[in-house]
Amino acid sequence: MYRRPLLRTQYEQDAAIFPTWFQKVALGLVILFFVLATLGAPGIEAVPKKFLGNTWIDPVSNMMPLLIAALGFNILVGVAGQVSLGHAFFMGTGAYTAVTLGGGGDGGIKACVPWHDELGLLEEAGQCGLGLPMWIWLPLAGIVAAIIGLLVAPAAVKVRGLYLAIATVGLVFIGLHLGRTFPEFAGDFESGRRWPKLQFRIWKEETPLVDFTEDGQWFGLIHLAEEQKQLFLLMTFVGIFALMSKNLIRSRTGRALQAIRDRDIAAEVMGVPEFKYKRLAFAISSFYAGIGGALFASYLGRVSPVDFSLILSVDFVAILLIGGAGTMAGTVLGTVFVELLPEVVETFTEWLSDQLDGSGPASWLANVLLTSGSGDFGAIATAAAAPGWPMSVHMWNFAIFGVLIVVFMIFEPLGLFGIWLRIRNYWKSWPFSY
Repeated sequence: MYRRPLLRTQYEQDAAIFPTWFQKVALGLVILFFVLATLGAPGIEAVPKKFLGNTWIDPVSNMMPLLIAALGFNILVGVAGQVSLGHAFFMGTGAYTAVTLGGGGDGGIKACVPWHDELGLLEEAGQCGLGLPMWIWLPLAGIVAAIIGLLVAPAAVKVRGLYLAIATVGLVFIGLHLGRTFPEFAGDFESGRRWPKLQFRIWKEETPLVDFTEDGQWFGLIHLAEEQKQLFLLMTFVGIFALMSKNLIRSRTGRALQAIRDRDIAAEVMGVPEFKYKRLAFAISSFYAGIGGALFASYLGRVSPVDFSLILSVDFVAILLIGGAGTMAGTVLGTVFVELLPEVVETFTEWLSDQLDGSGPASWLANVLLTSGSGDFGAIATAAAAPGWPMSVHMWNFAIFGVLIVVFMIFEPLGLFGIWLRIRNYWKSWPFSY
């Protein structure tokens, strides 16, 4: 109702995905902004204003598959309350399933030749695959990861809390070991191998029906660059999986998972089969991770096992702690914050470097914060290698994440979503304080 937005008179209103007009309008504006921002990238004369340039369109596209995986991680950790540090393993499972099914592309499975670095076979080795189209290898990437999640779940759900986190950490190291053991599939441990491109084929025809990796007309309507096509595709996948995740959370299954998270013994006494729903949470989370890993590797084009290390799993923990565990909005906010903050810090540092020789407040700030390693004062080193103090931009990003996790855990457990709730509730109750 007008001026009483939290009043619900029907169950349909309470169960709606976007119960208020503000949320609907805000979502429409966000989608419109991203569409215009993508069309405003360099090379498109029809939209002269550049919301996003080449500097930003790549990090945003790289963030989209990670957002899909984060939505799955939120179902397992935020909704079901199962602490896991093995999410990177399931992303790697989906990625290597995708490259095994979609790699090669020569009309059949390509023989996996032995790995002989000294013979110069870096481009030939580790490129085996069935060459299947994307509509096959992408769903199967999630399904295979979900099956492995089901197999791992019985052992994982026997332990809780810190013990569960330690148990799932072992999956990441198992994945890294398998990457070293089978280079004919994983490629070089550091440089990796090529992944199937984001192309839609009906079967194995030479010319794809829709090619997201080449500039050109999209369905004969508008000329788009390669980066723009891929960003639109990834945004579509994010929208689909976000809608699926939201519907799951507000369903009977989602309520059962939340009951287990809040008080598992009480939930089981009330008739919620704890073991069944914990296995289901692992399977769904693994499915999301597999899809995200396949899209992540296919977008980057060349990925190694190192990219699916423990650092990636810790990134997902930071996403939930900073954004807000158990909420869709918090997962989105946390992913945007964690994945784009390094780009913001790096861009800001580059801008400060350009101000060093100038005059004014910006130049003064640059001289205070930056150092070239020649003995001048500054906390951020502009040199490529900067061990110790001062720290490089890359190391400062790690430090910022650590500080933010501690701050949010102590002062705002709901993260950025909790801050938004405080602001929203303040304006709803203004001028009263209760």
